Amino acid sequence: MIEPTMTATPERRNYQTATFLISAPTLAKCPSDRGVEIAFAGRSNAGKSSAINALTQQRALARTSKTPGRTQLINFFTLQNDEQLRLVDLPGYGYAKVPEAMKKEWQAHLADYLHRRRSLAGLILLMDVRHPLSDFDIQLLEMADDRELPVHILLTKSDKLKQGPAKASLQQVKQRLAEWEDLVSVQLFSALKRQGLDQAYSVMDRWLAR
Repeated sequence: MIEPTMTATPERRNYQTATFLISAPTLAKCPSDRGVEIAFAGRSNAGKSSAINALTQQRALARTSKTPGRTQLINFFTLQNDEQLRLVDLPGYGYAKVPEAMKKEWQAHLADYLHRRRSLAGLILLMDVRHPLSDFDIQLLEMADDRELPVHILLTKSDKLKQGPAKASLQQVKQRLAEWEDLVSVQLFSALKRQGLDQAYSVMDRWLAR
């Protein structure tokens, strides 16, 4: 299992500069496939929007809701006023109270994006530390493996567990993902307590510097 590195990267990006660019319902409506981007994916109750807001040090860049599953489009954000540097908020999955047909449509667009988007440098996959590795989490990892796309897992809401159980969950995830050790790294993360930001930044900086 790759360990998140804390070493300096060629350039530390200013994630506070993230601004909304566009929302796209399908791959065809996405911005031009140039430059480099990092995508965020996860179950609708995994704290994806909260993590994006914590990483960009903004309160409402990504919409949060008491009703999980509200993100139904592929949302793009630019960094440093440069449309060639982007963060991407992908539709949540597995929890939203929507018709099954709509869930399948979201999943089809998600798969299309992950397989075909050439500017995608890496995937941040968010999982609740108390409920990691759902069936669809595994499907996403398999999709990433198909195109040798690096994945960094944030085990979110780590503040909900004491230190011992949180570390135990981290070790269990590492052990279960040993087969993907060349592409996958994992860490504990808490948006509420702002824990794990530097580790995540280190990975993201490296991907954006490709």
